[in-house]
Amino acid sequence: MPASFRPDIEGLRALAVAGVIAFHFGLAGLPGGFAGVDIFFVISGYLITRHLLAEIAETGRLDLWRFYARRARRLLPASLFVILATLVAGAFILAPEEQSLYSKGAMYASAYMINLWLIRWSFDYFAADATSNPFIHFWSLSVEEQFYLAWPALLVLAAWLRPGKRGAILVIGIAGLISFAVCAWLTTMAQPWAFYFSPLRAWEFAAGGLATMVPQKFWQDRPLLAARLAWLGLAFIGGAYLSFNEDAPFPGFMALMPVAGTVLLLLAGAGKGLNNEARNGPSAVLALPPLQWVGKLSYSLYLWHWPVIVYAATLVPELSPLQRLGCMALTLALSLFTYHVIENPIRRNGWLMANAARALVPAVLLTGTGVAAAYANARLVVHDLDPQQRSIAASAARPSTAREAGCVLSYETVTPKACIFGTQTAGRTIALFGDSHADHWSTPLIEAAEKNNTKVVTWLKSSCRASRMTVWVSKLKRDYTECDQWRERSIRQIIAARPSLVVISEIAQSSLRKMSVGMQMPESRDADARAGLRATLTAFSRAGLKVAFIRDVPFNDDHVDTCVARALWRGQTPSLCDQKRTEAANDAGAAIERDIVRTVPGASYIDLTNQFCDQNTCHAFINGKLAYRDRHHLATPFAESLEPVVEKALF
Repeated sequence: MPASFRPDIEGLRALAVAGVIAFHFGLAGLPGGFAGVDIFFVISGYLITRHLLAEIAETGRLDLWRFYARRARRLLPASLFVILATLVAGAFILAPEEQSLYSKGAMYASAYMINLWLIRWSFDYFAADATSNPFIHFWSLSVEEQFYLAWPALLVLAAWLRPGKRGAILVIGIAGLISFAVCAWLTTMAQPWAFYFSPLRAWEFAAGGLATMVPQKFWQDRPLLAARLAWLGLAFIGGAYLSFNEDAPFPGFMALMPVAGTVLLLLAGAGKGLNNEARNGPSAVLALPPLQWVGKLSYSLYLWHWPVIVYAATLVPELSPLQRLGCMALTLALSLFTYHVIENPIRRNGWLMANAARALVPAVLLTGTGVAAAYANARLVVHDLDPQQRSIAASAARPSTAREAGCVLSYETVTPKACIFGTQTAGRTIALFGDSHADHWSTPLIEAAEKNNTKVVTWLKSSCRASRMTVWVSKLKRDYTECDQWRERSIRQIIAARPSLVVISEIAQSSLRKMSVGMQMPESRDADARAGLRATLTAFSRAGLKVAFIRDVPFNDDHVDTCVARALWRGQTPSLCDQKRTEAANDAGAAIERDIVRTVPGASYIDLTNQFCDQNTCHAFINGKLAYRDRHHLATPFAESLEPVVEKALF
């Protein structure tokens, strides 16, 4: 064991990976366990900065090739092994369309760029459910690798500007402050950028780097302070694990808690010769043998835990506590194998350690192998799709008429965009107003309008309900104030346009409640939704406009396109994806909604639920067509088949 080894840091790694695994395995008692990733970032910043500054101080330069060779030996073999094993397992568990999609994730993970792919994924309104992506956890490894590429150059710049610690403190401090400021701002504006983009996580690495600047003697002279700060640091991490949740605006200011806690623990454990109180504090706890053992396995545990739980949940959607324990046991077994057979032997291989090129050349070849294998798998599985599976994929991917024309506005837009469909001189005008649940009716409505000498003008915005109420959006991690501005401007424009009929549809409050599992949604929000709907309808009624409100479609527990694709691939019937009407349709909530609409003069309630559900069941596959493209949006080909029904209801 090298003299520089810090058992408290190994224990911190155990604490970090335990939090992440507990969160991903659904341990309700640690809803903020995802902050363990931030602990890893701070530790990396601390260790890498300490090592690189020591090399600069000793030799006056950095041997970058040697540094990258060490990183390659440490990280690449195990990660590539897990990526390839996950791809192979997916061939037996996932439907071909899923394999094709997630193989792209494997390709980006192999190249340590999956965090950039996930930024684009996050802003795709109809992206597949991220919780089913077995490679999504590689985002943090991509951030670390990108840090390893940039950080040495930053420290060389610091040494060039001012040799010694002052230059490093100045450069790291400025970089960290800029990174944090932009991260905090974007957390409230475009959260995926703040979460996944490595320059906006650099402040966490910088915090660890700055911790190396405090001399060990400072803590040797203040052992009592070190012990108290260590306990405070442990409390910060524990507080983050216990109080955070995935719907919080993270990272931003919230990430300061686990970052500060990690820094305090790193500082407190840096001193040598501390008195008994300091030695018996958190640093001693972190040095306990069980935590040391988990800390050594932390990298392999992190790599394996996510694909294990994703595939287990794919095979058994409702995992019991005992089954989750079985997943943990499997994760541990795979991690032990990877650590002892791949990770540690290659990391400490004498032949590879003797020369940087001996490690880097195989590293480049291995990276290329991973990228090529993932790319080939993504291409090959698509060719294996039978016609029915191709139809399912095409149905899920086809946009509505309004969305294809670019008429569904994005989150940040506040200025309405009125899109006209049909002949300008048509004798009648219908306005379609609302969110994506209004948009998925645009295709049959526009087709019906063309047959009836009517033009359709759309006012549509993603996740923005027509009802006058402020909504909280998970992708933004905040209240959707842009929606409030857009809605009021749109209402004014619609009233000024004087259409013959205003058609409104929106996601039901009951569906929003289902989407917010794990987040407390007070009952008062239901009252707000009812009042908001009444306010919008009344605004049009007072202006003398007629309104038709289309009841929302049923809400499914699973992504229907994925469920049906898996069923067909396994030779099963798509009816496996059906749901009980009592769970999907919320007839009681619709009855309240109907009563509100009918009390407003000039407003009518259109209920097309019998097109999806019979008395007991809501169906996923209807008349040979996929009914939904995800959990709650109509698949466009199926919506198109409802044109006669829409025509009868509105014309």
